[in-house]
Amino acid sequence: MRTFRILLWHELRSLAIATPTYVAAAIFLALMGAMYFALLKEAQVATLDHTPVERFFQLFALPLFFIVPLLTMRSFAEERRQGTLGALLSTPVRPVHVVLAKFGAAYLLYVALWALALLYPAVTWWMLKGLYNDPRLLALPALQGGFLFIMVSGLLYIATGVLASSLTRSTLVAGLLTFCALFFLVLLGSLLQQVPFDAYTWARWLEQPAEYFNTFKHLDAFTRGLVDTRPVFLFGSGALLALGLTVLTVESKV
Repeated sequence: MRTFRILLWHELRSLAIATPTYVAAAIFLALMGAMYFALLKEAQVATLDHTPVERFFQLFALPLFFIVPLLTMRSFAEERRQGTLGALLSTPVRPVHVVLAKFGAAYLLYVALWALALLYPAVTWWMLKGLYNDPRLLALPALQGGFLFIMVSGLLYIATGVLASSLTRSTLVAGLLTFCALFFLVLLGSLLQQVPFDAYTWARWLEQPAEYFNTFKHLDAFTRGLVDTRPVFLFGSGALLALGLTVLTVESKV
């Protein structure tokens, strides 16, 4: 456990002094601020079925596709390119500790960036509460449920990025692999549910798996305060699988 804490602190410090970290944070926060402002403008001129906070989380995939690759693509690819990974693993350090430390650092930063982004609805509500006493501006249950979904789903997404980084020496290739994998993971369920299963009797068994893998349906449930254990198991088990594959990959390529 002490080894893991030392490695985690080292990874956090490495992220804190890395220029790409601040570039990713600046782009992420600017994009989230622009999206939230656009949602507020939209709510002014149209009657919406969802609050601005719920819509804010429904657009989570847009920043996800670039922020996760930026946070994870250097995890193993950069160390393998520089030849420092082999030197690290030649010390009394187990590969699982290295993998968990890199995953933990990227995950903590991912959650921290989202926590900062949630200041947008909080600050907006605080500034406008004297003029527009509308609880939908903050929508606290949606805020809490949406952030919980971000934390749970982020386990799988960050683990996927770390796995992609362990497969190559190129950070660019790692980023592209992560982007493609995230695109598949996020949209798989939604795309499957577009298939007319009623027209294909042999494929009707796919209806329930398609619903289970529908990321946006789970997100909608969380933002409405309906926390189900199924998505927790889905994202948690997926993250464990990705991290296990990462450990095996690191051990085989040292």
